Amino acid sequence: MTTCRACRGPVTEFFDFGRQPLSDAFRRPQDTSEEFFYRLAVGVCEECTMVQLMEEVPRERMFREDYPYHSSMSSVMREHFTTTARRLMETECRGSDPFVVEIGCNDGVMLKTIAESGIRHLGVDPSRDVVELAAAKGVRVRFDFFQESTAAEIRATEGPADVIYAANTICHIPYVDSVFRGIDALLAPDGVFVFEDPYLGDIVERASFDQIYDEHFYLFSASSVRATARRFGFDLVDVQRLPVHGGEVRYTIARQGRREPSAAVAELIADEQQRQLTDTTILERFGMQVKRNCEDLTTLLHQLREAGHSVAAYGATAKSATVTNYCGIGPDLVPAIFDSTAAKQGRLSPGTHIPIRPLEEFSAPYPEYVLLFAWNHAEEIIAREKAFREQGGKWILYVPDVRAI
Repeated sequence: MTTCRACRGPVTEFFDFGRQPLSDAFRRPQDTSEEFFYRLAVGVCEECTMVQLMEEVPRERMFREDYPYHSSMSSVMREHFTTTARRLMETECRGSDPFVVEIGCNDGVMLKTIAESGIRHLGVDPSRDVVELAAAKGVRVRFDFFQESTAAEIRATEGPADVIYAANTICHIPYVDSVFRGIDALLAPDGVFVFEDPYLGDIVERASFDQIYDEHFYLFSASSVRATARRFGFDLVDVQRLPVHGGEVRYTIARQGRREPSAAVAELIADEQQRQLTDTTILERFGMQVKRNCEDLTTLLHQLREAGHSVAAYGATAKSATVTNYCGIGPDLVPAIFDSTAAKQGRLSPGTHIPIRPLEEFSAPYPEYVLLFAWNHAEEIIAREKAFREQGGKWILYVPDVRAI
């Protein structure tokens, strides 16, 4: 039995994806060094209901200097973060000298808008390459992991933060106790901690099993977030459902007694309870759907290969590592993955070693079928790749079920 990283309660395992590589460890073809693998299994805490990985991967292995994900690459996400920054400025930055801190600022896509407005700010990120990109945009950045000691140092030099924000970051951090102690040390008395991450409810409902990989240590629900916040003297005061990244929730945390929780909090928690979202029976049923989707996907790919159709994939995403390695999809079924990230091109996918090719080669010539790993950006990608559909190409999707469109 594993101990919960959030509350120290017992954690019951409900699904095992087996041996998995680091999701962002794209190897050079000539690299013959031993590849790192770990056991990707997921469980639920019997006390605070926090869904989490059973095994922790050392943070230094995941968030390296050459971290390949850049938030600015998607036009949808650029618009999302611009809108988010403006909302935070309008609602929370109304004092004489507001201060905004972002945990995991990546390439500065959100803080760029804050910086351009003249508001005092600081990004904290442990990956040097993206820190340099953020700095080039005029964003003040600290190259570091966010934890209690980091927060105390920032408070001593910068003063309290009115807003601490994070997107697709808090779920990456197993040591959530140190994060909340850091929030306590850094946040102003009436400040807010706002973070958004993939939502367990959407993952279970859509069987989006590829949202489970090494970097996503926690799969949050409103119930588990509230329970964790209260352990550290905070409360969940607002929630907002977001359509990005396949379904997320934005959580707003404040010190207990400082803000009245909105009706949305009670409504979402009531919905989770009615759905029995974290009941092991429900979660095991989710696991059965994962197995069915994987079997359906591999069956389709084998049929296409046997029929002589050309197949490729689109988007060398971190989450695609779970799909390819759990389902056993290698170059024999998908000979190439097309991706726009220069740092990934010319490399091989983690574990299964599918070649990553530049997006410029996608149409030379188009394959007949394309497995869309970046399904959370499907609308944006399908609109951009209109010519592929016009010449008869079909996209293969596997969330919430396997189909070719």
